[in-house]
Parts: sequence; structure tokens; C-alpha cells
Amino acid sequence: MPPPSTHLFSVEGKTAIVTGSGSGINLCFASLLLSRNCNVLFADLALRPEARKIVEAYSSKSEGKARAAFIQTDVRDWKQLSRMFEVADKEFGGVDVVCPGAGIYDPHWSNFWYPPGSTVSKDSPDGGHYASLDINITHPIRTTQLAIATFLKPSQGEKVSPTNPKRVVITSSIAGQLANLNTPLYIAGKHAMNGFIRSLGKLDPNLGIRVNGVAPGLIKTPLWTDHPEKLTFVDQDKDVWATPEEVAEAMLRCLEDPEMVGGTILEVGAGQTRKVAMLNDPGPSGPGHTVSNIGANYANVFELLNEDGWGQTES
Repeated sequence: MPPPSTHLFSVEGKTAIVTGSGSGINLCFASLLLSRNCNVLFADLALRPEARKIVEAYSSKSEGKARAAFIQTDVRDWKQLSRMFEVADKEFGGVDVVCPGAGIYDPHWSNFWYPPGSTVSKDSPDGGHYASLDINITHPIRTTQLAIATFLKPSQGEKVSPTNPKRVVITSSIAGQLANLNTPLYIAGKHAMNGFIRSLGKLDPNLGIRVNGVAPGLIKTPLWTDHPEKLTFVDQDKDVWATPEEVAEAMLRCLEDPEMVGGTILEVGAGQTRKVAMLNDPGPSGPGHTVSNIGANYANVFELLNEDGWGQTES
């Protein structure tokens, strides 16, 4: 009979891989880990200036001090995902925490309402996949798979066990409980992540691998601010932004708090955090969860559908 939960876990002296850490929530999380003396491998396409400054500040090797390194990573490429673990092993001697945090919010270049073959889409009609789903679903699933394989058979150190626990924390969203005609691929991705996180819950007591997730609400990050078309969803007079720092603290709780057992999804709004129940959950509400103008933007979808030849490609 497996123990009810794994041993206590602290990020102190550990090593983490964080994808999407070049900006936003994942940058805040990586920074928080460094401040708790946890090494971090930043994995992203590029680092924003504020992220580059942090990596540089923690780049030097010093006994007893956390260190940061950066590896340019396109999370759609499985070889590059595997390389993250190779680099973490080389730079830090292994990995204890993995956060597949990179994500996109249905940009026009990979969007259900701008089908492959349309002027703005970068998804090819012959490609057989959507970049949005590669990033928001396939990347966290494959990264978690690689993490579990690494934990079970590390090239250095002790194999994972309930007495030597390891952690995965995945960035979901309140979108995983909701519907939105504007961004159906994003909604599908976050519903998928919630099911995936919950499905791996039993790894925690049995193997010491805890897979948890956070479900942020309205967070002011480049996911919103770099996309003016998405900002039209927000009523700046009514809606309240939560902060990336609040989400980062929740992510740390997912790693360290004994009550956050495997399969937990922790919802984060403005000044509020709660566990999301699998069944009969009341849903997100209150500050940091309201996006007032989403329904009004449905008209844009119907305008696109009224265009002659929507979704058709030349045979």
C-alpha cells in the first residue's frame, strides 16, 4: 500500500526547467525559484530584456548560490525539448522540477477562425497540425513525459521515489472551465490540460512524482498586452487584473505545500486562490476572473464566417 503522500519537498538547492520563462508568469516563477536558491534553466525562443538581466545576474558559479542558464527552445520541436534535459544535466547535474509553462492565446497566425491557408495563418493546409495545439497541448504533455522518464532513470543522482520526490507544474487557465467562441483552440487546450493534470494525480503517492497545475485568470502579461485584438475583450473600468507574482506564488505552493497533492489545480485571481474541484465546481468568479467584453466580440467571428469562401482551400 503506497503512502498517502510524498515526503516534504523544498525547492532549496534543487534545479528546475521552465519553458516560456522569457517573459510573463513563467519569468516571475523562474525568478521566485532563484530567490529560493533553486537553479533554473530558462527555455524560450528568446529572453526579454528583464529576463536577460535576471539570467545574467545569476549566471556565475558560486558555492551555495542558485544559478541560471538559458537555452533557446522552440517547444514545438521534440528534439529541442529533449535537449533541455541534456543541458540541465550538464549544467546542474540533473533536474527536480519541470514547468512546461510556454503558451499562446490563439494569435491570428494559429487560430480556428483564420484557417490554414488563409492570409494571416502560418498553419499550412498540408501541415497536419496547428501550432496553437502544438504549443498549448503537445508541448506540456511531451515535456511531462520526458520529465517522468528522467526522474525514473537519472544519469546522475538518486531515482525518484516517495522519499525522493520530484515535481511537474503545468500552466492551465480558468479557460479550462469555460467556453469562448473567440478562442476555441485555447479553450480546448486548457480543458485538455486540466484532464491531463488530474489523470496523473496517482503518480504522487505511488512514485513521488507530483503533477499539479495552476489556472490563472486575467493576468497582465504579454499574452494579452502584445495582442491588441485580445485587449478588446477587457473592460478596463470593470475588469481587474491579477499579477504574475500571484500566479508564481501559487506555482510554488503546488511544489511545496503538502496539501497540494498530485492532480491539484490551483485557480488564481486577484487576491484569491482556490482549489478547483473535478466535479460540481462552482467555477471562477470574483476579481481577476472577469473579462467583460468577450461576448461582444463574438460579432467578429460571425463577420469572418460571412466572408465568401471561409475555410476553403484550393484543391
